Amino acid sequence: MSYTHFTLEERKYLQKLLAEGLSFRKIAMILDRSPSTISREVHRNKAKYRPHQKSDNKYWYNHWRANNLYIRRRREQVRAALHPSTLKWDFIVSGLTQFWSPEAIAGRWHLKFPEEKPLCVSTIYRYIRKGKFPKITVKSNLRRPGKRMLPRKSNYNSIQPDRIIPQWPDEIRNRIRIGDWEGDTVYGGVGKGFLVTLVDRKSRMLRMGLLRTRSAEETRTVIEKLLRGLPVNSISLDNGSEFSEFRKLEDNLSAPVYFAEPHKPWQRGTNENTNDIVRFFFPKGFDFRSISDADIAFVEYLINNRPRKCLAWRSPLEIFKMSVALA
Repeated sequence: MSYTHFTLEERKYLQKLLAEGLSFRKIAMILDRSPSTISREVHRNKAKYRPHQKSDNKYWYNHWRANNLYIRRRREQVRAALHPSTLKWDFIVSGLTQFWSPEAIAGRWHLKFPEEKPLCVSTIYRYIRKGKFPKITVKSNLRRPGKRMLPRKSNYNSIQPDRIIPQWPDEIRNRIRIGDWEGDTVYGGVGKGFLVTLVDRKSRMLRMGLLRTRSAEETRTVIEKLLRGLPVNSISLDNGSEFSEFRKLEDNLSAPVYFAEPHKPWQRGTNENTNDIVRFFFPKGFDFRSISDADIAFVEYLINNRPRKCLAWRSPLEIFKMSVALA
């Protein structure tokens, strides 16, 4: 049972049970508390001196006095502080400048420094909101700055696939191996270009490439370029018309291509989640004509080196290299 603080009503009942002369163990059974908890509560909040009035309570415990002492201690409690130019401070600032979430920072800290005191996620959020970290704000450094995520309908173009995602073999479904990729396109503003994104299901490693148009030939060429030299066992795509040259893609990469069923983007959940991370850097309406392949490579580097909770706070690049080395 998780620990909860005494309430005023519990303290009132505790005073009554003490007055009846019951033992701490008996009181603990009645209040569903540990005997040590009852003992600490009584000895921490009992009167230091015998009161003038006669009392049957040998501990001179008063529920109202005990609750007031509890409230005062809570107000005077000093929260764990972070100080500039310390290891923790520099680690947090470094993570935030790489657009890591506070959860990722805390998880990575525990992985890297298991002997140190853990970082508190709520403390990091509090310092960000109060502007304690230089040049770090909720809007500029957090992926979801308090916005509510609403579902939206996706507009799919029809493709007649040879294979669909429900037909995945166990090797793909259970993320057993490296080389099973999920793909999609990320739209810019109208007439402002696109991105094609590919995510490895096991390691979550991301590959991105610029598209000037939704041309099926250009899309296929960019995908082949992005996956050149990497393990490719399968590719799973959505039903956009830009993927209509999937049979030629299969032949060139010697790997089967699967498609999500219409209006079921969650079947490619790894890619959808990664695209949401990509949107932090390239929001809706972004002009992809204004950036270069080097800019894309830099964002790809940031995302692939970000610790992920699903990877036990290791980065996609670490998992990818480790898995390829073991293969």
